[in-house]
Amino acid sequence: MISLDFILTSLVVVLIPGTGVLYTVSTGLFVGRKASLFAALGCTLGIIPALLASTLGLAVIFHTSAIAFQIVKYAGAAYLLYLAWKMWRASSPLSVNEEKSNKKYSGIILKGFLLNILNPKLSIFFLAFLPQFITSNTENALISMLALGLVFMLMTFVVFVIYGFLSSTFRAMIVQSQRASVVIQKLFAASFASLGVKLAFSERV
Repeated sequence: MISLDFILTSLVVVLIPGTGVLYTVSTGLFVGRKASLFAALGCTLGIIPALLASTLGLAVIFHTSAIAFQIVKYAGAAYLLYLAWKMWRASSPLSVNEEKSNKKYSGIILKGFLLNILNPKLSIFFLAFLPQFITSNTENALISMLALGLVFMLMTFVVFVIYGFLSSTFRAMIVQSQRASVVIQKLFAASFASLGVKLAFSERV
């Protein structure tokens, strides 16, 4: 049974701005409302590998193997810096072009997916987070953890969609100001770079 404590705790975790929220919001601003939906979907799908790794015990590798953790961590940091570099170089006045945007949806999903699978701390988070809500009399802990993980994913998707839709409402105003659109794109690029550096120099959990 899904407890109220789990719902409230998960909601707090999901609401905290991170790489997924930043990516979804920036997509809503720079590409559009529909695109932010795909960004939220990609970020949510990226949770699946971490959820499976933690519930199956594979995340323990990151606790016992410094090399495995470092490889995934630096790959994730490099990807964030790559996104920052691309956004910084592409900074330019925005224009609304839905036909062009439609061709980018698969790429938007892939980017969101990679953001989460290249974050080694996500699987460790599930490994530490989910067992707290499994009771001692639970018949099948694995099924219970998977069920909790699916609820967490659903909450993530809903919250990210809301973030994306809210950000897209400001898109028209930003498009009208060429200077503002360039500045905001550079701010998002700097934010991605900051998160990448933070991940690269973070200590093991």
